[in-house]
Amino acid sequence: MNQEVIAVVAGKEITQAEFDAFLQGLPREQQAYISNPQFKKQCLEQFLALHMFAELGADEKLEETEEFQTIMESAKRDILAQLAIRETMKSVTVSEEEIKAYYEQNKQQFVKGPSVRAKHILMEVEEKCKEVLEMIRSGAKTFEDAAKEHSTCPSSAKGGDLGEFTRGQMVKEFENAAFDAEIGDIVGPVKTQFGYHLIKVEAKNDAQETPLENVKDNIQTQLLRQKQTEAYEKKVEELKEKYLQK
Repeated sequence: MNQEVIAVVAGKEITQAEFDAFLQGLPREQQAYISNPQFKKQCLEQFLALHMFAELGADEKLEETEEFQTIMESAKRDILAQLAIRETMKSVTVSEEEIKAYYEQNKQQFVKGPSVRAKHILMEVEEKCKEVLEMIRSGAKTFEDAAKEHSTCPSSAKGGDLGEFTRGQMVKEFENAAFDAEIGDIVGPVKTQFGYHLIKVEAKNDAQETPLENVKDNIQTQLLRQKQTEAYEKKVEELKEKYLQK
């Protein structure tokens, strides 16, 4: 811990370690700006202001007010509850055997369906779409160049590349055409709610089972949350018997 003194407020030394702890407690969306010198300076001003207002509150004997006592009792309750919950969760773990068992019992969750990798050209007018198709088939233009020049889809910047997709990710008409086509085929115009498409199928992949190693962390997280919820609910029932007056 960096014990360098960065300021003195009412005779009390404020250290770099205290300021670092304050920065770490900022909301997550502000964490990315900590490296910015201007933002850090503003945070330091805020941190020192916090200490100075605390001194003002002490000088004005606000600790003796009923409001202060109420807030302190509430804060104490919340902190004690959080610490007790954390202690309850400490013993909750997920074993390798539990992860493997879940994987084996739920393999259908980890099967990636058949997929297609394709490019497309999207246009508003069917006749114009047919003209572009003829240019591609005659060799006057490559599919990718035609996509860059004529497609209204943002994918045009990448030559119409849509990447890989499985069933359920595209509109039905587009999906059916892409999955029915052979590798290397250019099909269309295919009408959808977005317009008219020319589709070039680059590759097709059969259903694949995702290896345990690829989903191990996700399974562990899911099981841990489930077991923590169960442990919490069980402890609540125990505490009702111990503390709740009937």
